[in-house]
Amino acid sequence: MQQIFLARQPIVDRKESLFAFELLFRSGNTAAAGVLNDTHATAQVMVNAFGEMGIAEVLGAHKGFINLDATFLYSDTIELLPRQQVVLELLETIAIDDAVIARCHELKAMGFSLALDDVLELRDEIVPLLSVVDVVKLDLMQIDPALLPALVKKFKQYPIKLLAEKVEDREQARRCMEMGFDMFQGYYFARPETLSGKRADPSKITLLRILTLMLGEAENEKIVEAFKEHPTLAYNLMRMVNSVGTGLTTKISSLSHGLIVMGRRPLQRWVQLLLYASGKGGEGAVSPLMQLAATRGKLMELVAQQVRPYDLEYIDRAFMVGMLSLLDTLMNEPLPAILARMNLHEEVEAALLQRSGDLGDMLTLCEKLEAGDIAAVQERLRARPGLTAEILNKVQLEALGWANNIEV
Repeated sequence: MQQIFLARQPIVDRKESLFAFELLFRSGNTAAAGVLNDTHATAQVMVNAFGEMGIAEVLGAHKGFINLDATFLYSDTIELLPRQQVVLELLETIAIDDAVIARCHELKAMGFSLALDDVLELRDEIVPLLSVVDVVKLDLMQIDPALLPALVKKFKQYPIKLLAEKVEDREQARRCMEMGFDMFQGYYFARPETLSGKRADPSKITLLRILTLMLGEAENEKIVEAFKEHPTLAYNLMRMVNSVGTGLTTKISSLSHGLIVMGRRPLQRWVQLLLYASGKGGEGAVSPLMQLAATRGKLMELVAQQVRPYDLEYIDRAFMVGMLSLLDTLMNEPLPAILARMNLHEEVEAALLQRSGDLGDMLTLCEKLEAGDIAAVQERLRARPGLTAEILNKVQLEALGWANNIEV
């Protein structure tokens, strides 16, 4: 079977909290054997991913939007997918006719949720589907901004949720929020832009200082005192240390106890996670940025284990590069300015600032995989003989599962 790679794009709600992922299955076979074979291959990978790894590994508690072409729409393979957690997204290439409408009603009766992808206008042929689909995705890149408010108003007459896709910047996000969109997707939410003139909140500044203290091998007492400046951070850290994700069997009763029992290096990782978790929208909200950073860090760690299984320092640096690679977005200032205040290993700093060295190349590999740039992924895999597409797929699913199970 041809190689298939998985990419995810976050979908957020009106609070900018993570609601779902669009799962993008990319083929590594540039000389495709035909639509039917490609469809079958994608379907099998989806079923294998959900069946062998478990839905929690791929999506956690979130829903997953999965693209359907005309062939896949009629495939029995769909019925093997978890109906309560997937949203079947009809691609714009599907010609709407009576058979498609009947099939959508059939899938809806089975318990599936449905979405229409890349909608540009309220055409007559899609009106019969608006009583059965749950979500309509409007493609902002292809719709005249002046016509968008009227189009939104028309769709609001139907019992559907509106999703703005390809939201690229803050102004677009603000306008879509005002127009009444229910969900949002695009690079702005997956990788929020760096806003000039906006200060990071005090909790993030404190956590960055704590991380710097840890990297500088400061005394435990200094680290505990820094946490005590922000009681909410201390509480969040205690929750994370006591969560099942740490693998500890002893419940931690204080920050000092946590530093001793857990050890500096594992605790340092949780501080990095807290950087992305602090200041989030509301109770139980999940930050898309935290999901991205956590997955990237874990994926780099797992790839490093494949490359140098006995080099613990290298493995630890790989995790750190992945986690810290989004600090500029998080802190709203240039990365060189942030790193200048930290005591990072030169290999880590070079990877973050220049994408140089082995860790820099590994970070680029992860970024290309996230973006679904399969040609670039394959090029980098060829330069790493011990790292195959099969291994990369396996460790990516493991990283997704780890990030999904983090308690914050």
